[in-house]
Amino acid sequence: MSGGEWECRECPVIAIDGPAGAGKSTLAAHLARRFGYLNLETGAMYRALALKAIENDFGFDEEGPLVELAERTKIRLEPQQEGNRVVLDDVDVSRRIREADVTAAASRVSVHPRLRAWMVEQQRELGRRGGVVMEGRDIGTAVFPDAEVKIFLDAAPEVRGNRRYMQVGPTVATVTEESVLKEMRERDERDRSRVESPLRPAADAVVLDSTTLTLAEVLERAEAIVRARIERGTGQ
Repeated sequence: MSGGEWECRECPVIAIDGPAGAGKSTLAAHLARRFGYLNLETGAMYRALALKAIENDFGFDEEGPLVELAERTKIRLEPQQEGNRVVLDDVDVSRRIREADVTAAASRVSVHPRLRAWMVEQQRELGRRGGVVMEGRDIGTAVFPDAEVKIFLDAAPEVRGNRRYMQVGPTVATVTEESVLKEMRERDERDRSRVESPLRPAADAVVLDSTTLTLAEVLERAEAIVRARIERGTGQ
């Protein structure tokens, strides 16, 4: 990172990308606390718009109406000690957007190029000054391709599916580990094959595969990556 690029922001941007269930939210929250930055979960913005589409009986496959819906929508992320408070049109929807129907709808909504372009502009404004940890699927490739730190967090589908199942499955009788893994594979395919900003590591990202790592090991390695990149950028 050259000095001129650093001068564009007051503090660095840490971009964390990766597939569903990789543990991006947990890692982002940890790094934000560790380095004193704001944790901005951009995926929550897609979830919020998907929720509004559900509430207004919009289809998920027609781009035009969804873009029009987005343009008259206010989505606000308010960083908290743990995650974000997500406010949709002045209503706190932080819990509602984590439910299964919204999760599935967000994956379908997010494939539309014009809608992603609208979201990218909102996300760039949120991180314009830096000092943020942003996690999603295209932060390092589309939202902030000049981010000072880029981590692509990955894991085998079976491992990610098991983690997601342990989060939601035991509390919902109709959810099985097989169904969670199937949904995750389908989401991977949509994310990796979409035309606009497909899921892939940025060329200069550090790929961190957590398949065989404990949570503590993932956090430790990620901290080391951030320190090395920041120190390199400041010339220390």
